[in-house]
Order: sequence, then C-alpha cells, then structure tokens
Amino acid sequence: MFDWIKIETDEQIKELCALAKEIWHEYSICFISEEQINYMLEKFQSESVVKDQIKFQKYEYYFLQEDDENIGYFGIQRQKDNLFLSKIYIKKDFRGKGYGRKAIVNAIIPRARELELPKITLTVNKYNFVSIMVYERLGFDRVESKEFDIGNGYIMDDYIYEYTL
Repeated sequence: MFDWIKIETDEQIKELCALAKEIWHEYSICFISEEQINYMLEKFQSESVVKDQIKFQKYEYYFLQEDDENIGYFGIQRQKDNLFLSKIYIKKDFRGKGYGRKAIVNAIIPRARELELPKITLTVNKYNFVSIMVYERLGFDRVESKEFDIGNGYIMDDYIYEYTL
C-alpha cells in the first residue's frame, strides 16, 4: 500500500539523508558530475541542513512508502505565495510505476490547498527529460529558464515550473 510519512525525528532525518545519497548517485549522474552530486548532497541534503530547513525554513519532508518500505521522498517548503516542491526522488526499482504522480496528486497538491496557497512551483534540471515529461503531463507549466550559482564553481541549469490550483 502506498503512503507518505512525515519526517520529524533525528533518526528519520538520518535515514532520509542516506536515501538521498543512494538515489542521487544512481539517478543524477545522468546529467551532472559525481563531484557536483557530492557537493549538492552536502549543501542541500546533509543532516544538519535538513534539520535547519525543517526547524527554521518551513520545510516539510516525507518518505514515500510502499508496503512500509521507504521507496523515495519529497521535500516541500511553504513560501509567501506558493508551495515550493524542492525535491521528489524515487528509488530506481520503483520509478515509472506512478509513485511520483501519486505523491503529487494525493499529497503535495492537497497540502498546497490545505495551506491555502494558489500554486506549486518547482525547479528541474533542463536535461532531466523524464521528470520534465511527468511534470508537464500532470499540468505543470514551464514559466522560466534560470541558472543558479550554488557555489564551488557549480551551476544549476534549470527550468522553473508552476502548477496553478
């Protein structure tokens, strides 16, 4: 049975970061270097960063589960006039089976409505063609192309998408 579980404890955060490392190294290597993956994991998905995001930056993280197994996760952040879908990642063996769509339709869109936010925004790497197809199929619109300097000589070359509620 598919479910999503809010991440709240230090142990869950540790598990999240291990899961992020596993998925990012397996998936993101298709369009960014291993050095950049390691840098981004430390900068955006280390235990101390995730704790800070939850405590001070209005982030919420959730495990995606199938039959009580963590198969992925997503992170959202309440912003002034939107819900930012910061991360959504699924383990290799579970991709292409509709879990990302289920998470967006059953968890993320309802959370944005619950928070009375008019839209969901996200950024996606321009070369992440599979994810782009999924977002567009779900009704997200590409609104901008942007490069983000994340330090250490690395750039995130992304599209910005919006979903209007």
